[in-house]
Amino acid sequence: MDTNINSNVFHSKINLLNLSPKKIQSLLISIGAKNFTSNQIMKWIYNHNCYDFNKMLNISKNIRRKLHHISCISISNFSEEKISSDGTIKWITSLNNQKIETVYIPEKKRSTLCISSQIGCALKCDFCATGKQGFNRNLTASEIISQILQAKKKLKDKKLTNIVFMGMGEPLLNLNNVVTALKIILDKNGFGISKRRITLSTSGIIPAIDKLSQKIDINLAISLHASNNDIRSLIMPINKKYNIEALLRSVSRYLKNSNANRNGVTIEYVMLQNINDSIKNAEELAYILKKIPSKINLIPWNSFKNSNFISSTINRINIFANILRKKGFSTTIRKNRGKDINAACGQLTGNIINRIKKHL
Repeated sequence: MDTNINSNVFHSKINLLNLSPKKIQSLLISIGAKNFTSNQIMKWIYNHNCYDFNKMLNISKNIRRKLHHISCISISNFSEEKISSDGTIKWITSLNNQKIETVYIPEKKRSTLCISSQIGCALKCDFCATGKQGFNRNLTASEIISQILQAKKKLKDKKLTNIVFMGMGEPLLNLNNVVTALKIILDKNGFGISKRRITLSTSGIIPAIDKLSQKIDINLAISLHASNNDIRSLIMPINKKYNIEALLRSVSRYLKNSNANRNGVTIEYVMLQNINDSIKNAEELAYILKKIPSKINLIPWNSFKNSNFISSTINRINIFANILRKKGFSTTIRKNRGKDINAACGQLTGNIINRIKKHL
């Protein structure tokens, strides 16, 4: 790249929030900056919430001038906030007449931010409100990262300990932008969050799981939700393309090279009355997972408008959990948080102009 910057070279400015740490470094070197300048820029953005090049006083005026000509730091802002009686907060971001949702879940020993990776979701899982909304597009890396930047700004002095890609969308159908965001989250000059405190939840896009293992190491959560293919295909159409056996083989491949998942992959299992919650289902689940190092998270189903499902009773969930525990599986029952503001698992809807027919 020519170091003499002019408007003819760049048709539009580069948003630095869309660049991984290495790409920011490459951009800066191309305009004559020193190797360490990229670290300084990242600290200004991600540690000090500074988005004005003129205020980055430890960067030379010449480099700041060039950055101003070719780049920007453009953030997607929260437009609405809803606070639950249990302390959960849901933030809404408006993106060209559409909305995505981000959820903050405070607990005694940690606080978790649940972020979205797509506007809607194309997978059409029957038990999920997001899937019923349809799909419009992938979020850019900057739109993913903006959720964290804005949350940190809102939270002020409160520490954010965990990030989970469990909001709207299937993260692995937006692999490149999600990986860029993950690299920023992990980088010591970015958000500096440990890979063991970052979890990506996927419904099982096998080629993308294999690619992910070559790109980055983070906690993996598998949205399994069924103990056999018949049930899973009924409630999760993706199973017709990537069935349970193939999915678990891909998980095994990922675990071989993962340090983040040293305690096993998380298996997410929504509890649906008279569909996947019988004693037989619990025994089947234990059987198919016997060779997969895993911890199981049972999720009481959260209702949404125009759905015919019913959540399993707490007694039935406890029986299911105890069967798994007796077979040696670490099993937890997820607490419902933010139900009164539709912020619980499976309830995120936003506002989506559906383009799913054009994309599938």
